[in-house]
Amino acid sequence: MDSSSSSSAAGLGSVDPQLQHFIKVETQKQRFQQLVHQMTELCWEKCMDKPGPKLDSRAEACFVNCVERFIDTSQFILNRLEQTQKSKPVFSESLSD
Repeated sequence: MDSSSSSSAAGLGSVDPQLQHFIKVETQKQRFQQLVHQMTELCWEKCMDKPGPKLDSRAEACFVNCVERFIDTSQFILNRLEQTQKSKPVFSESLSD
């Protein structure tokens, strides 16, 4: 039973295109949720000295800056990885040299 589920997961090429799209969308949602969780944890640790009933202006400004820098950094890393992948030769091509 276990081997059939793993073999069906390994052969995603034969899976219904709608299911593939659903899996792709759900994976993107999961990655986004992980990113939000990371950002929340990082910015909370950086900006929140002592929790209170109201957010003071210094903490609010810190949160805004932290989130913006986190997004900028994430976008920079994604762009850099994309550029790196485009500039690298395909693995099979490098083996034939």
